[in-house]
Amino acid sequence: MEGLISPQLFVSLNVMAIVVHVLLIGVAYSIYLERKISAYIQDRVGPNRVGFDFGLPWLKSLFMLPGIKLLRLDRALGLGQPLADGIKFMLKEDYRPTNVDKILFTLAPIIVVSPALIGFMIIPWGGVWDMPVLNLPLIGAIGGELVHVAGANINVGVIYLLAVGSLGVYGITLGGWASNNKYSFLGGLRCTAQMISYEIPMGLSLLAVVLVVGSFMPGSIIGHQAENGWLVFSMPLAAVLFFVCALAEANRAPFDNAEAEQELVGGYHTEYSSMRFALFFLAEYSHMITSSAFFALLFLGGWSLNPTGWGPHMDPVAGSFLLVLAKFGIYFTKVILLVCFMMVIRWTLPRMRYDQVMMLGWHALIPLALAMVIVTSVLRQMGATETWMLFVANGALIALAMVLQPMLQRSLGNPTENHKVPMYGSRFHPVPGTTVLTAPTDPMALEDRPAQGTVPTA
Repeated sequence: MEGLISPQLFVSLNVMAIVVHVLLIGVAYSIYLERKISAYIQDRVGPNRVGFDFGLPWLKSLFMLPGIKLLRLDRALGLGQPLADGIKFMLKEDYRPTNVDKILFTLAPIIVVSPALIGFMIIPWGGVWDMPVLNLPLIGAIGGELVHVAGANINVGVIYLLAVGSLGVYGITLGGWASNNKYSFLGGLRCTAQMISYEIPMGLSLLAVVLVVGSFMPGSIIGHQAENGWLVFSMPLAAVLFFVCALAEANRAPFDNAEAEQELVGGYHTEYSSMRFALFFLAEYSHMITSSAFFALLFLGGWSLNPTGWGPHMDPVAGSFLLVLAKFGIYFTKVILLVCFMMVIRWTLPRMRYDQVMMLGWHALIPLALAMVIVTSVLRQMGATETWMLFVANGALIALAMVLQPMLQRSLGNPTENHKVPMYGSRFHPVPGTTVLTAPTDPMALEDRPAQGTVPTA
């Protein structure tokens, strides 16, 4: 129906306003989630003190009112910790070293966070909504047609997201250079080289998906998976390559060499404090959420609940507002699970050496991605794009890579292999005639029941 604005524009503006705030809240609680997950892995408790009253007496008395007192789990779980951290960042001293480039030093965090907050624009969170006619104040009658529940339903959606995601490296490089600090500058250079290297296999894995689906439209990619099954099962190699590249582009472990504390103090954000420093954190977690949404779009079917594509069609493309909310909940649940998986990887795998990161990109991921695109193109030309055919082709490529990998390492002289350096007198190379004992000898240290002591019990 005719109105002041089209129904699609009205829905797109509302989706942008809602998702930006969901993303910001998600970033805050992603930091909380990371602290809880790391605490669980390290056998600690994590944040469990700060509630929404922040320890203030007048807020505490408000939360003790009848009906609200039952909600005091916020204090036991530490749910107020992200808000307290945000207040702390805003109140900290905004320090700026001398001899920095004042303009670029301030613009760098903004340039980093901006692409992360606009990348979600093309994500079709809720599919298609059969919008009824609504009579709204100041707008009039609007609706009565199908609208896409996304910020922008454009035909080059995935290309836009790939292009926007690579812009954050400019802010990191500028921040490292403008800080007038050699460690920050080295961190910026590392991030630039890493981004250039891992952008190639990411784009190639995306190209393989586009070859199979035959469209750049995000909605068409999800629709293809709703009918034929999730692409993570038919193209596991592409999924692994894309996920590894997403970790590298978000500067997440084991690819966080741009801010390696043991080598570069803090990397590109060494000289930053207060909200400038917080913006770098905001950008990192925003990139994690956006890249997880991108991965779910390409390989996990977006809002689709039919992973195999078999049986009746369980994922209607268009429907009521309740269906839109259900699709959004399904999609965002997948995103949260992927973010948690990224966090588990960080607290499980050690950081790779920087030369190993570059060798992995150029000697392994890029050749694999090129071979995958060639094989996918041949299968597409032959019309052999069924799930089992693509899975067999991906499996054959993985097997071939495992066979060729030792040969490639021998030809390169194992440049990235770690060797133990013999140190005379160390535990691994003791002085001849001596024995190095590293295990504890105290009886209490050997006791599995320290509370009971070393006295045998019946």
